[in-house]
Amino acid sequence: MDLYYLSVFAMFSFALGCCVASFLNVCIWRIPREESVVRPGSHCPKCNAPIRWYQNIPILSWLVLRGRCASCREPISARYVVVELMGGVLFLMVYAQWAMPFFLCAPPPLALTPAADFWQVPVGWLVVAGLMLGSFIDIDHYYLPDRVTIGGMALGVPISFLVPAMHGIHGGSAGVAALCRSIGGMAFGFVFLWAIGWIFSKAMKRDAMGFGDVKLLGAIGAFFGPLAVLFTLVASSLAGSLAGGIMILRGKARLGSYTAVPYGPFLAIGALVWMFWGPAIIAWYMKLNAFGS
Repeated sequence: MDLYYLSVFAMFSFALGCCVASFLNVCIWRIPREESVVRPGSHCPKCNAPIRWYQNIPILSWLVLRGRCASCREPISARYVVVELMGGVLFLMVYAQWAMPFFLCAPPPLALTPAADFWQVPVGWLVVAGLMLGSFIDIDHYYLPDRVTIGGMALGVPISFLVPAMHGIHGGSAGVAALCRSIGGMAFGFVFLWAIGWIFSKAMKRDAMGFGDVKLLGAIGAFFGPLAVLFTLVASSLAGSLAGGIMILRGKARLGSYTAVPYGPFLAIGALVWMFWGPAIIAWYMKLNAFGS
């Protein structure tokens, strides 16, 4: 593909990601409050003044307004623009993984080159949007909405059949093989994390994990298969341990004490690492072990 068109589609991917993330900001605020995400239109949560379309351009409007409402001049949280920027960057990375693998400096887990495999790109965007939505709601309200978790499981299975390259499978019966891997991944993710949570709950005599986390891992398994479930668990545990260490160093928690922390964002981080670099990391690890032996 010509470099010009690659660049145009890259800019489109970034802009689309920012726009989708702008809508996700609305969902993150309204879904926990059981409000419609469509009506009323965008408005300031403090003075309820409607936000004009030119005041609602992702990233740019926040910068022009200097992070304040145009009507009441109350501050607008910087997290809105952070979410929009995150969406743009992640959408761009999904596209780059298909079109420009050198951009990520690693062999991507998603199959490249064939035009038919381009459907991995919108599917990847869907996964990114769902993980972002669930993560930020979990951060704010300590729960994962069913439309992300159950919805992810419901969509992951048929999408795997239609886009088997999501599982790295090609060939005549690729759809059936991907479907089996998706169902197996969903069941494995759901049951495995539920079992871990049950064991820890019995050992610690308190709830160690929310059921939303169990359903989220099931959704991750539905999209990426059983191996991705194991990888996500390991990566999310490492990310959670790192975050816990930082909290202890900053005095936000004490070693040996119990501090409630939403686990959904760490599962999302693990799933994203798998999505972009997982198989490459596993291949490197296996090669390292083979070299060591």
